[in-house]
Amino acid sequence: MTDTPARLLGLLSLLQTPREWPGSELAERLGVSPRTIRRDIERLRDLGYPVEASRGVAGGYRLVAGTAMPPLVLDDEEAVAIAVGLRTAAGQTVDGIEEASVRALAKLEQVLPARLRRRVGTIGTATVAVPATGPVVDPAQLTVFAGAITNHETVRFRYRAHDGAETRRRAEPLRLVAAGRRWYLVAYDLDRADWRVFRADRIREAQATGGRVAPREPPATDLAAYVLDRFYDLAPSYRAVAVLAEPAARIAPRLGPAAGELTDLGDGRCRWRSHEDTLDWLAFRLLGLGCAFTVEEPPELVDHLRVLADRATAATRG
Repeated sequence: MTDTPARLLGLLSLLQTPREWPGSELAERLGVSPRTIRRDIERLRDLGYPVEASRGVAGGYRLVAGTAMPPLVLDDEEAVAIAVGLRTAAGQTVDGIEEASVRALAKLEQVLPARLRRRVGTIGTATVAVPATGPVVDPAQLTVFAGAITNHETVRFRYRAHDGAETRRRAEPLRLVAAGRRWYLVAYDLDRADWRVFRADRIREAQATGGRVAPREPPATDLAAYVLDRFYDLAPSYRAVAVLAEPAARIAPRLGPAAGELTDLGDGRCRWRSHEDTLDWLAFRLLGLGCAFTVEEPPELVDHLRVLADRATAATRG
């Protein structure tokens, strides 16, 4: 490759891959001599790109963080992915990124080739982002945790529980999980000696301690499913008892297997004792049976059904 500007862009594109590049491999990739590679590395440094060199058998060149962010070299697919991501970022639940996303998108679209602008525009026209309605997260908190996860560092932070109580926590962060419109932190709580799931929007004053730790065995292979299971397990559960205005033989097929215990009362009615479940699910099961019923317990289910009835009545008022 004899065209110096094109060769420098090619070299920069390779260096932006996060790894050590031996000079001999760079020379082979670009079809030049190792001496030319050394000169080109100096040219990139003069342009402000912080290229670091290490000696030894396993040494080589790599691009490191500097005092300012130099221009990036993106291929077509990377440029389109970033543009689409910036367009949807304003609808997400990370606080304070909306305006920055618009500014970054304007800069990117200004230099995109026409063929790529058309691709980004086509995707944007065909999709609609629902604005975030849930709690927002401070991006600085996510950045602290992301860095600590990468570096295997412990963190300290304040955490506000559901009841408003605030505690100080020391933890080893494992992963950030985006579920629905919320962010969660899966971390090993050092003071409680167990894995915990923290809602990121309830975290304050997060900071890395600098203390390195060996990675722990994760609590689950699928951390997204783990987060959802933990919050389902923490939801209050109830066991319902209700008298249904139909014989047990007719009700049993509607409930299906493992739906609880049915006792025939002999007068065209039966009593249903459910397994433990949430109030929403119990109400759904009862209303879906298609028969009259009387709830004997728990009283929380009676109150919940009244709320649902009032909501349904209000919806039908003309």
